[in-house]
Amino acid sequence: MEIGIVGAGVAGIGTAYALRDADTEVTLLEKSRGVGGRAATRRRNGCVYDHGANYVTPDPELEEFMREQGDTGPVEIEGPVWTFDSSGTIEPGEERERPALTYEDGITRFAKGVFSRTDATLETETRVESIGHEGDRWRVNADEREYAFDALVMTPPAPQTAALLVDADWSDSLRGELTAAIEAVPYRTILTAVLHYPFETDRPYYALVNTDKDHEIGWLSREECKPGHVPDDESVLIVQMAPDWSLERYGEPEEAIADAAAGLAADLLDDPRLETPDWTDCTRWRHALPDEGIDDGVLTRVEDRSLYFAGDWVVGEGRVAAAFENGREVGRRLRG
Repeated sequence: MEIGIVGAGVAGIGTAYALRDADTEVTLLEKSRGVGGRAATRRRNGCVYDHGANYVTPDPELEEFMREQGDTGPVEIEGPVWTFDSSGTIEPGEERERPALTYEDGITRFAKGVFSRTDATLETETRVESIGHEGDRWRVNADEREYAFDALVMTPPAPQTAALLVDADWSDSLRGELTAAIEAVPYRTILTAVLHYPFETDRPYYALVNTDKDHEIGWLSREECKPGHVPDDESVLIVQMAPDWSLERYGEPEEAIADAAAGLAADLLDDPRLETPDWTDCTRWRHALPDEGIDDGVLTRVEDRSLYFAGDWVVGEGRVAAAFENGREVGRRLRG
């Protein structure tokens, strides 16, 4: 059985992992240069920083699984997550029920470690342009190449998945209902600013999260709290901006976004030094996090057409662990 997976984020990798010893040929088609999707890591000037998903909060079974992946095991982030409101008042948060884990070389290691234990073929820098169904096979057109599969798994964010279904060469009575249900999943747009400083920022917390959803900053974290990420006597702030602010500024130059984020971070932390980082980075996440999930009834009904869906938007929880486990569950169903 030949199975195609559109997207090599953690959901797609999870599906491939569940099929690793099945009688299948699995191909992942990924538009970027590597695996992991929004669980993404960059490196610059001796620093490692996670600029999308910040960590994995696994249940005990997934934590054990993570510790079995390759030679580089996960590390726990030092420090709690505190909260702040629209006025900038910072208060201690609740204790975490699960550990917050990443890796010394970044959260991308999670997907890389999982993929290394599969038998799947990975086609990177391969942007899927259209899909169709003919006979008993699914056709996928990507960068002037055509692929054919017995089953197809769609893992991109809901808006991108819906766009492919709208234009699909596929006549089916469920197509309209399916597309409408996926289009209705709301997503947040988030701009992430990465701010580096040649000094430490000594705080009693790892990160701050805005609880009333009425501040320009949605999340701020200190990457130096992650073992192996930032050299001593330096600091890297990850500042994820609120959705409304991000939409308004989405088209601005990266320098302008970073400058504005630095000013807001300096105000929030009451530290004027933070207004002038010595280098910055910026990521535009058009489809960052789903605000809700989807009624999976229609998704289940199309599985007898050998069409499957996986991702954080399927479960309605924008977390690495949720997306990965959803992908694994889809893989188990494909195994039969």
